[in-house]
Amino acid sequence: MDRHEFFERNLLALSPHNPNLCSRLSGAETTLDRYRFPESRSGEIVPALVDHSGTAHPLHSMIEPQREAERLVSTLKDEGFLVFLGLGGGFAPEAALNRAEVSHVLIIDYDINSIAELFCSREYIKIIGDPRCSLLIDPAPELIEACILEQYQPALCGGIRTFPLRVRAELDIPRFNAAAAAIQRGIEKVSSDYSVQAHFGSRWFSNIIRNIKAAEAQNSSAPPIREAAICAAGPSLDQQIPLLAELKQQSKSEQKVFIISADTALPALLHQGLEPDAVVSIDCQHISYYHFLGLDCRKIPLFLDIASPPLLSALSASPFFFTGGHPLAQYISRHWRPLPCIDTSGGNVTYACLSLAENLGAQRIRVYGADFSYPRGHVYAKGTYIFPFFEKKQNRFSPMAALFSTFLFRTPFLPPEENQAEQEVSEQRYYETTALRFYRRSFEEKASRIDAEIIPIPGMGAPVHIERKSHTGHARQLRIFAAGRAQMGSDEFLEQYRQAIAALPIPGIDSGAYIQRLNTEQRQVFTTLLPLAAALKKRQSGLTTGELIEEVKHHCIHEIDRVLGQDMPDRY
Repeated sequence: MDRHEFFERNLLALSPHNPNLCSRLSGAETTLDRYRFPESRSGEIVPALVDHSGTAHPLHSMIEPQREAERLVSTLKDEGFLVFLGLGGGFAPEAALNRAEVSHVLIIDYDINSIAELFCSREYIKIIGDPRCSLLIDPAPELIEACILEQYQPALCGGIRTFPLRVRAELDIPRFNAAAAAIQRGIEKVSSDYSVQAHFGSRWFSNIIRNIKAAEAQNSSAPPIREAAICAAGPSLDQQIPLLAELKQQSKSEQKVFIISADTALPALLHQGLEPDAVVSIDCQHISYYHFLGLDCRKIPLFLDIASPPLLSALSASPFFFTGGHPLAQYISRHWRPLPCIDTSGGNVTYACLSLAENLGAQRIRVYGADFSYPRGHVYAKGTYIFPFFEKKQNRFSPMAALFSTFLFRTPFLPPEENQAEQEVSEQRYYETTALRFYRRSFEEKASRIDAEIIPIPGMGAPVHIERKSHTGHARQLRIFAAGRAQMGSDEFLEQYRQAIAALPIPGIDSGAYIQRLNTEQRQVFTTLLPLAAALKKRQSGLTTGELIEEVKHHCIHEIDRVLGQDMPDRY
């Protein structure tokens, strides 16, 4: 087979999966002699990369390159997601794809003209024609990171491992080092998200399907606003409540300020006689109920993530359900009733409050109590849930002070950031943890993208740095915050969703390719189950991928049957 035939056959195999790359390769130059192609002792063609001095460097063994690749992938343990830095002759990726337990293979390489030469040297059809394989050529680091975030599912794939094609990577160190760094960033984000899913995945699913009935009855709407005040529950709120009360008093005669309270801050505000215009709650844990315990908040609109504990919606006469980042919430919004979307990716309720203010169209947003740290060793504003909670929990052997100390020191504190001035570091009276610093940076990044004037009120905690910027305000399209019309009754939707889960195919021996074998509708349904899969995987770590999928299906169907009053798992 000549060069042209190899090239055309490879492009034909690539085009259904990656038409953009196919188009780029069609226009690439194949006569630049970036590679030479000697033959190994065992008869395989081995690409040899030509350096700037004209020296050719074989990328694989010149004895038995296929056996070399098989030995390499034989070192795999529970890793099902593999990243190969460098395509070369494709021996290692092909050996990996021969293993049924491998879920995905990602190949990263650079120089489109070099890849075109490789495509002229041999068939890569077994690699590029496999739906488990992705090929990135000349990707930006951001694209690599996004690819890891999108495609790597630890519950199904197990571990992730990177295999650099040593000679190829050494001849292009800067780009492959940048790729390795992007892969690591992606892994860290996936790992962080996965740990949250493993902890809350079961509770999320249980809460969402139980909130659907209440969401069906939701008929309120929230009009646009122009000015908002966000109240977080940091200790600085104690000093800032008088400023907020004064602002509210002034707004009675002028333009009304819409006060949005984090659920944690609600008792602190009400105990000071300050009633917010809205409360936001995103935590799926039952501890959220403590924020409302003993309070009369029936008249206050309550904005709830649909994954919140079901009992919370009964606490307000005006509950508003919204979708956050959970795939089941997004599925509900697409296939049953469109719910408003609030960005909760910052991981904390203050971030969600800012997103709500943005959605309501606020052009000026003041932020109170956002310490994102423990100023002077204090954890929350007075009156918040933790004070009565610890008061009831204390005893002679563990007084309230000891409980607060245990809470404060449960995670290590971080050293000051490198960009802090020496004077600021020496005067620092607040303590940051990894989570709190992440929350602050996420909040700052979110605020930088919002077309509004955002004013953090200075407090005792970590300074919130938001770049002052001009904003257009009027150019933003304002929408009523309300749910759309339901396509069917909640029970009918749950029954259809149950049937869709039951109809998901049984995993075969090639369980690594399970997702790729699903059609579009099945993949949408299966995606809603991934957070729960992470939780069940944590409980039963010894499950194979096939066993895990079956366990997830059984668990979901049993939970839906309980909600529908049909606790009959035999139907499955």
